[in-house]
Amino acid sequence: MKKSITLLFLFLTVVFVNAQTNKSSVQKSSIQKNTELKDTVAKKASLTVKKPIFIDTIPNMEVVRKLKLYKKSVHASYYADKFNGKRTSSGVKFSNSGYTAAHKKFPFGTKLKITNEVNGKSVIVEVIDRGPFVKSREIDLTKRAFMEIASNKGSGSMIVTIEEIVD
Repeated sequence: MKKSITLLFLFLTVVFVNAQTNKSSVQKSSIQKNTELKDTVAKKASLTVKKPIFIDTIPNMEVVRKLKLYKKSVHASYYADKFNGKRTSSGVKFSNSGYTAAHKKFPFGTKLKITNEVNGKSVIVEVIDRGPFVKSREIDLTKRAFMEIASNKGSGSMIVTIEEIVD
Protein backbone atom coordinates (compact mmCIF):
# COMPACT_ATOMS: atom_id res chain seq x y z
CA MET A 1 0.00 0.00 0.00
CA LYS A 2 2.82 2.40 0.96
CA LYS A 3 4.76 1.60 -2.20
CA SER A 4 1.74 2.26 -4.41
CA ILE A 5 1.08 5.63 -2.77
CA THR A 6 4.75 6.56 -3.11
CA LEU A 7 4.82 5.53 -6.77
CA LEU A 8 1.60 7.47 -7.42
CA PHE A 9 3.14 10.53 -5.81
CA LEU A 10 6.29 10.22 -7.95
CA PHE A 11 4.17 9.75 -11.10
CA LEU A 12 2.07 12.82 -10.33
CA THR A 13 5.22 14.83 -9.65
CA VAL A 14 6.55 13.91 -13.12
CA VAL A 15 3.20 14.83 -14.68
CA PHE A 16 3.22 18.14 -12.85
CA VAL A 17 6.78 18.96 -13.95
CA ASN A 18 5.89 18.15 -17.58
CA ALA A 19 2.82 20.37 -17.32
CA GLN A 20 4.93 23.25 -16.03
CA THR A 21 7.45 22.96 -18.89
CA ASN A 22 4.73 22.88 -21.55
CA LYS A 23 2.77 25.94 -20.41
CA SER A 24 2.07 27.08 -23.94
CA SER A 25 0.24 23.86 -24.85
CA VAL A 26 -1.62 23.43 -21.56
CA GLN A 27 -4.29 25.81 -20.31
CA LYS A 28 -3.77 27.48 -16.96
CA SER A 29 -6.91 25.94 -15.49
CA SER A 30 -5.62 22.39 -16.11
CA ILE A 31 -2.29 23.28 -14.47
CA GLN A 32 -4.17 24.54 -11.42
CA LYS A 33 -6.16 21.30 -11.30
CA ASN A 34 -2.93 19.26 -11.52
CA THR A 35 -1.44 21.36 -8.73
CA GLU A 36 -4.49 20.85 -6.51
CA LEU A 37 -4.45 17.12 -7.24
CA LYS A 38 -0.71 16.95 -6.49
CA ASP A 39 -1.18 18.81 -3.20
CA THR A 40 -4.02 16.47 -2.18
CA VAL A 41 -1.98 13.36 -3.00
CA ALA A 42 1.09 14.80 -1.26
CA LYS A 43 -0.91 15.44 1.92
CA LYS A 44 -2.32 11.89 1.89
CA ALA A 45 1.10 10.40 1.14
CA SER A 46 2.74 12.36 3.96
CA LEU A 47 0.16 11.02 6.38
CA THR A 48 0.62 7.38 5.39
CA VAL A 49 4.36 7.16 4.57
CA LYS A 50 6.20 7.25 7.88
CA LYS A 51 9.68 6.40 6.60
CA PRO A 52 11.66 8.87 4.50
CA ILE A 53 12.72 7.71 1.04
CA PHE A 54 15.50 8.57 -1.34
CA ILE A 55 16.16 7.62 -4.93
CA ASP A 56 19.40 5.79 -5.63
CA THR A 57 20.48 5.74 -9.26
CA ILE A 58 21.89 2.61 -10.85
CA PRO A 59 22.77 2.78 -14.55
CA ASN A 60 19.50 2.74 -16.55
CA MET A 61 17.39 2.17 -13.43
CA GLU A 62 16.07 4.08 -10.43
CA VAL A 63 15.56 2.29 -7.12
CA VAL A 64 13.37 3.69 -4.37
CA ARG A 65 14.67 2.74 -0.94
CA LYS A 66 13.17 3.30 2.48
CA LEU A 67 15.22 4.55 5.39
CA LYS A 68 14.63 3.78 9.04
CA LEU A 69 16.30 6.18 11.48
CA TYR A 70 18.52 4.32 13.94
CA LYS A 71 20.39 7.06 15.84
CA LYS A 72 21.25 10.74 15.50
CA SER A 73 24.31 12.62 16.78
CA VAL A 74 26.59 9.63 17.34
CA HIS A 75 30.35 9.38 16.93
CA ALA A 76 31.86 7.62 13.93
CA SER A 77 35.51 6.80 13.37
CA TYR A 78 37.50 4.87 10.77
CA TYR A 79 39.63 1.72 10.71
CA ALA A 80 43.39 1.96 11.03
CA ASP A 81 45.44 0.85 8.02
CA LYS A 82 46.90 -2.10 10.01
CA PHE A 83 43.59 -3.98 9.57
CA ASN A 84 43.85 -3.96 5.75
CA GLY A 85 43.79 -7.53 4.39
CA LYS A 86 42.76 -9.15 7.68
CA ARG A 87 39.57 -11.16 8.17
CA THR A 88 36.56 -9.48 9.77
CA SER A 89 34.09 -11.08 12.21
CA SER A 90 31.90 -12.08 9.26
CA GLY A 91 34.82 -13.83 7.53
CA VAL A 92 35.12 -11.22 4.77
CA LYS A 93 38.59 -9.87 4.02
CA PHE A 94 38.79 -6.21 5.13
CA SER A 95 39.74 -3.49 2.66
CA ASN A 96 40.01 0.17 3.64
CA SER A 97 39.15 1.14 0.06
CA GLY A 98 35.63 -0.30 0.19
CA TYR A 99 32.34 0.97 1.61
CA THR A 100 31.92 -1.20 4.70
CA ALA A 101 31.50 -0.67 8.43
CA ALA A 102 31.69 -2.26 11.87
CA HIS A 103 28.73 -2.04 14.23
CA LYS A 104 27.98 -3.76 17.53
CA LYS A 105 24.35 -4.75 16.88
CA PHE A 106 23.36 -4.68 13.18
CA PRO A 107 23.41 -8.09 11.44
CA PHE A 108 26.12 -8.69 8.86
CA GLY A 109 25.03 -7.56 5.41
CA THR A 110 22.83 -4.71 6.69
CA LYS A 111 23.09 -1.59 4.53
CA LEU A 112 23.31 1.73 6.36
CA LYS A 113 23.18 5.33 5.22
CA ILE A 114 25.67 7.37 7.23
CA THR A 115 25.23 11.17 7.08
CA ASN A 116 27.74 13.70 8.39
CA GLU A 117 25.66 16.15 10.42
CA VAL A 118 28.06 19.06 9.82
CA ASN A 119 28.04 19.14 6.01
CA GLY A 120 25.10 16.86 5.09
CA LYS A 121 27.22 14.48 2.97
CA SER A 122 26.25 10.83 3.15
CA VAL A 123 27.51 7.41 2.12
CA ILE A 124 26.01 3.92 2.02
CA VAL A 125 27.98 1.15 3.74
CA GLU A 126 27.48 -2.53 4.50
CA VAL A 127 28.06 -3.97 7.98
CA ILE A 128 30.72 -6.72 7.80
CA ASP A 129 32.39 -6.52 11.22
CA ARG A 130 31.80 -5.99 14.95
CA GLY A 131 32.97 -2.92 16.82
CA PRO A 132 34.03 -0.28 17.60
CA PHE A 133 35.17 -1.32 21.03
CA VAL A 134 35.30 2.20 22.45
CA LYS A 135 32.24 3.21 24.50
CA SER A 136 31.95 6.70 22.99
CA ARG A 137 31.88 5.42 19.38
CA GLU A 138 28.86 3.93 17.60
CA ILE A 139 30.28 2.89 14.21
CA ASP A 140 33.62 2.34 12.44
CA LEU A 141 33.77 3.13 8.73
CA THR A 142 36.39 2.26 6.17
CA LYS A 143 38.84 5.07 5.50
CA ARG A 144 37.38 5.63 2.02
CA ALA A 145 33.79 5.98 3.30
CA PHE A 146 34.91 8.22 6.17
CA MET A 147 36.96 10.57 3.97
CA GLU A 148 34.14 10.83 1.42
CA ILE A 149 31.82 12.46 3.96
CA ALA A 150 34.37 14.14 6.28
CA SER A 151 34.43 17.92 6.41
CA ASN A 152 37.85 17.91 8.11
CA LYS A 153 40.11 15.27 6.53
CA GLY A 154 42.53 15.50 9.46
CA SER A 155 40.05 14.44 12.14
CA GLY A 156 39.63 10.87 13.32
CA SER A 157 35.97 11.05 14.25
CA MET A 158 32.79 12.92 13.37
CA ILE A 159 29.16 13.26 14.44
CA VAL A 160 26.81 11.32 12.15
CA THR A 161 23.24 10.12 11.72
CA ILE A 162 22.74 6.39 11.10
CA GLU A 163 19.77 5.19 9.02
CA GLU A 164 19.06 1.58 8.12
CA ILE A 165 18.11 0.90 4.51
CA VAL A 166 14.95 -1.19 4.47
CA ASP A 167 14.06 -2.85 1.15
